[in-house]
Amino acid sequence: MNVQKPANCPAISVIICALNEAENLPHVLPGIPGWVDEILLVDGHSNDSTIEVAKTIRPDLKVIAQPGKGKGDALKFGFKNATGEIVVTMDADGSTDPADLPKYIEALINGYDFAKGSRFLNANPKMPLYHKFGNRVLISTTNILFGTRYTDVCSGYNALRKEDFLRLNLRYDGFEMEQEMVVKAKKAGLKAVEIRQIDKGRIGNVSKVSSFKQGFKDFFIIIKERF
Repeated sequence: MNVQKPANCPAISVIICALNEAENLPHVLPGIPGWVDEILLVDGHSNDSTIEVAKTIRPDLKVIAQPGKGKGDALKFGFKNATGEIVVTMDADGSTDPADLPKYIEALINGYDFAKGSRFLNANPKMPLYHKFGNRVLISTTNILFGTRYTDVCSGYNALRKEDFLRLNLRYDGFEMEQEMVVKAKKAGLKAVEIRQIDKGRIGNVSKVSSFKQGFKDFFIIIKERF
């Protein structure tokens, strides 16, 4: 894949949180550019061949064992251990395209503090209607309560400087930490920009999260952070 490294680029770490994603990693890892300084696979106690597949595809990849449970816990542990100045988070299920990495990095180089993926920015992603409805509720709630203009608050494709992420002091350990990050970034005055994300959807296996239960958690976390 011919993806050029952005000019004046500091050290880059890519974090991928994985739990039993051996089927999907072959669609993710080969596309990460060779100029990325560090790839951290945060393994959530997988019981399939996730680690073996990852190391076979990218021998330069570093595997770290997640200390607890939940995507938020994995992301926080990944950021803590990352050595890059800029950290990009990607999903392990194949829904995030490594070819878009430079867009996120360039945004931070050009003055933004938080580059976040949006599956709805000038696009109509292929997802069940109830997923779209749930996303719209979360987006509208965030924008109303925090005066933002986001088109997506649930994407796992994001980039921040490590120091900015750590000073947000994120508390939650589940997927709701991503909504906590979005609203706390606003409260902290981080300058944010959305990057259009072509969501490929999960390639293989099934999601480990109940969309209904998680949606309610996300909704209440957004409200809690406002009041």
